[in-house]
Amino acid sequence: MNTISGDKACEILKSGGKLIDVRTPAEFSQGCLPNAINLPLQSIMAADNMFEKEDSLVLYCVSGARTASAKQYLDQMGYKNIYDLGSFKNYNCD
Repeated sequence: MNTISGDKACEILKSGGKLIDVRTPAEFSQGCLPNAINLPLQSIMAADNMFEKEDSLVLYCVSGARTASAKQYLDQMGYKNIYDLGSFKNYNCD
């Protein structure tokens, strides 16, 4: 897996990065990380309506499987700064 550390994610978020939850809307509504934006994997093409290609996006889900897929799709769509946090359990920002 090619995930970033929780510390690296915090650095990116403090520098203006966006935290993206790629779980389903139902999962998101049951709880999410602070300031997370829900962009479900099945709706990943909507990223073009939400973000700029240069935005720094930190992706997370439950296990990391969906983030890996989402990162691949976003890379193919031309996004330059996509970071895979993997599981929400890796988040440790204050």
